[in-house]
Amino acid sequence: MRAPKSMRLHIGIFGRRNVGKSSLLNAITRQQVSIVSPVAGTTTDPVEKPMELLPLGPVLFIDTAGLDDVGALGEARIQKSRAAIERTELAVLVAAAGEFGEFEERLLGEFLARKVPALVAFNKRDRGRPAETVLLQLREREVPWVETAADRGEGIDALRERLLAIAPADFIEQPVILSDLVGPDGCAVLVVPIDKEAPRGRIILPQVQAIRDLLDGDACALVVKDQQLRGALSMLCGRPKLVVTDSQAFSKVAADTPPEVPLTSFSILFSRFRGDLLTQVEGTLAVSRLRPGDPVLVAEACTHHPIGDDIGRVKIPRWLAQVVGGALDFTTVQGRDFPDDVSRYRLVIHCGACMLNRREVLSRIERCKRARVPITNYGLAIAYSLGIFERALSPFPAALELFRKLSGRTRHDG
Repeated sequence: MRAPKSMRLHIGIFGRRNVGKSSLLNAITRQQVSIVSPVAGTTTDPVEKPMELLPLGPVLFIDTAGLDDVGALGEARIQKSRAAIERTELAVLVAAAGEFGEFEERLLGEFLARKVPALVAFNKRDRGRPAETVLLQLREREVPWVETAADRGEGIDALRERLLAIAPADFIEQPVILSDLVGPDGCAVLVVPIDKEAPRGRIILPQVQAIRDLLDGDACALVVKDQQLRGALSMLCGRPKLVVTDSQAFSKVAADTPPEVPLTSFSILFSRFRGDLLTQVEGTLAVSRLRPGDPVLVAEACTHHPIGDDIGRVKIPRWLAQVVGGALDFTTVQGRDFPDDVSRYRLVIHCGACMLNRREVLSRIERCKRARVPITNYGLAIAYSLGIFERALSPFPAALELFRKLSGRTRHDG
């Protein structure tokens, strides 16, 4: 089974129209992934191609439309391409026939400002070569470059070598989900309710990834339904290192788990794994400042069809209304439809984001920071609403300390 897209290194290919971005992708993958045409603007929506880039591992190439497109349709294409920048972890800037002007300079500057490793591919080298002054400037900024003729397959091996050389270290040394909290030979109990939102014949992605992470860390996973938890804990010879629950079952699981056993949720684990746990813990405290009618944005990374008791549309609004003392004004977005301007919202509540890579989640968090809008996630918001926030943060000392500090508590009086 293929690695999920969210676990792959996202390599974005950017540049003007008709510089050979699609030809470059086809040459790298040795497949006709993208349609190639001399007509400018052939690529419309970003084209994704998962593959193994050895010895690096699983990657996802993203071929984008030209960022110099024109007209109303061209503007829509540009917006799609710019959205791809939000999730790009390694960027290839393609320039044709050695041309490198203000457009390419601005785009390269954006990658560097975002701290995204980037290289420049001077494509169509048979038609022109880059000026020495341009190459000197790239060297001074330590930006690697390569000359290619993608339609002939020339320079592609060198391009692969450059990509491998600049791959971000945090991808090569992948962070863990929970195995560091459990340790080798430790046991984690994973509480997985089987309800209408559980896919038939499967369990949801965060649960699958948590099990795999524990196995990779030489730890044990005991998977139970919520009504089985008490019996499972009584059968264990010792205490588990950690109990992890689906956030929707937080209340029952908290009641059934001994207070000396650390407890959290899959969603909170993914706040640390995919996003920024400390920022989202701080954002959670904004719940106490909400008033009935305040606008709140709920962001879901997946595009499932909502059911009658949907967590983002029904349960979280209900729990928050009980805390706030009245209904809030909720807006829900799915997939990659995250708004450019979030300034009108009093709070953003994000899902665990198992379908997104960390770069895109951090980009969304940064967008909220710039707009001075607090952002939290499902598990954190639910635990806070149910009055078990400190319990849910017990496995994360830094996050717990931050919460106590911001809420005016100390270790001694919490």
